[in-house]
Parts: sequence; C-alpha cells; structure tokens
Amino acid sequence: MKLVFTIITVLIGIEHLGIMLVEMFASPLKQAEAFDMVESFTRQPAARISMANQGIYNGMLGLLLILSQFLFHGSASILAGQLLLLFVAVVGLYGALTATKKIIWAQFVPALVGLILSFLV
Repeated sequence: MKLVFTIITVLIGIEHLGIMLVEMFASPLKQAEAFDMVESFTRQPAARISMANQGIYNGMLGLLLILSQFLFHGSASILAGQLLLLFVAVVGLYGALTATKKIIWAQFVPALVGLILSFLV
C-alpha cells in the first residue's frame, strides 16, 4: 500500500508541476481554456503576473510532494505526504467553489484519494 501511496503522491506532484507550466508559460489562450477564464482577462499584464506568481506556488508544491516521498523514510514520508495532500485538498475545494468546478476532479479528488490511502499504509 505504501507503494500505491507514493505513486499517487508523486503523480499529484507532477500534475502540479504541469499546472505551474501552464500558469507561468502558456499562451493567454491556453490559460483561458485551462482555467475557464476569458482570454481578454488572461492577456492583461496584471493577470499574467498574478498567474505566474501562483505558478511558483504550484511548482513548489509539486516539487515538495515528489521530494517528500524520496527524502523522508517511513512514517516521516507518510506524514509529509499527508500534510501536503491536505493542503492540496483544501486549496482544490476552495478553487472548485470559487474558480471552476473542474478543479474538484483535477485537484481535490486525487488529493482525497491519496489521503485515504495514507491512512491504510
């Protein structure tokens, strides 16, 4: 079960690195499509700066999710993963309530599955 937890946690980390790439480097059109926004909004300089800043957070979260499974061992690895997955779940739920409903499936549900698995390890 620990292997399954590690795989889920690493996949969620990779997903957040992907989100970072979209937030920081994708075209305004791709950003608008990915986040259900109006393209004219994503073209605004302030919006681009804000999304890039958010991208840094997602990238660091993704990196920490991945590293938590390889830098720590035993119960420390599980606890670090649980804390980070709880953070993803809370942020995903908030994003689903305030931004776009598809965040529930992209972030909240995978984090919840990972959390549930962590208690079965």
